[in-house]
Amino acid sequence: MKYFLVKEVINPICYILAGILIYYLISRIILRTSKIKVKGENLKKKKTILQLINNILKYVIGVIVVLMILEVYNVNTTAILTSLGLVGLVIGFALQDLVKDFIAGISIIFDDQYNIGDVVTINSFRGEVIALGLKSTKIKSYDGDILCISNGKIDQVINHTTVNSFAKVEVDVSYDENLDHVIEVLNQICESYAKQEQKLKNKIDVLGVTNLGDNGIRILLKAETVPEEQFRIERNLRKIIKDEFDKQGINIPYPQVVVHNGKRV
Repeated sequence: MKYFLVKEVINPICYILAGILIYYLISRIILRTSKIKVKGENLKKKKTILQLINNILKYVIGVIVVLMILEVYNVNTTAILTSLGLVGLVIGFALQDLVKDFIAGISIIFDDQYNIGDVVTINSFRGEVIALGLKSTKIKSYDGDILCISNGKIDQVINHTTVNSFAKVEVDVSYDENLDHVIEVLNQICESYAKQEQKLKNKIDVLGVTNLGDNGIRILLKAETVPEEQFRIERNLRKIIKDEFDKQGINIPYPQVVVHNGKRV
């Protein structure tokens, strides 16, 4: 009777308690790891990976404990594992698309292709990653549209967040304007704006004349910015340039129709 109690009752309880203790200890280690300070993209990637490891750990320990308890009751666990292997093979063929999505999701996370908060272009759809799971990814465009795509269907990714961006502004002026004066004004505008704009990585360069068009002369400005800030900086520069040109009396040309002897030319 005592032998029965030790083997059939106490041993399973010990296995369960041991499993809980092991999971608790490892979870504490993972929790301490999560408190290590990291910055930027590494923080998002770290949280994703630690959560994934914690979930896998829970299921692995649970399966091991169950198998050990079955061994106590003289259940042939080898046969069970073999059966599970065959069943898993059949299920794998039936759910191969789902398995493909999971493998692709793990690859995305560990290869650091993108993280939550990154701006990406996937299959010609551009937006911010709002959800990243093992099965699918959700992207929200600037228009508010949300794309939910299976990870297995993602074959090309352009990540706009991992590298700096470039702001480009083209300014047209009349042929009647003094180009040296115009470029001097643009340099003053760029220098003044760069002092107050924290998202610029370098100074704004006035590259010079890029085109002699039908209606005016085109001058190009270019600046390196932090990721995804180029559009806002371009808008700000265009407004500042327009206001300053009005003050300086510099004409910005617009399409005109010249009529000679009643005929358009």
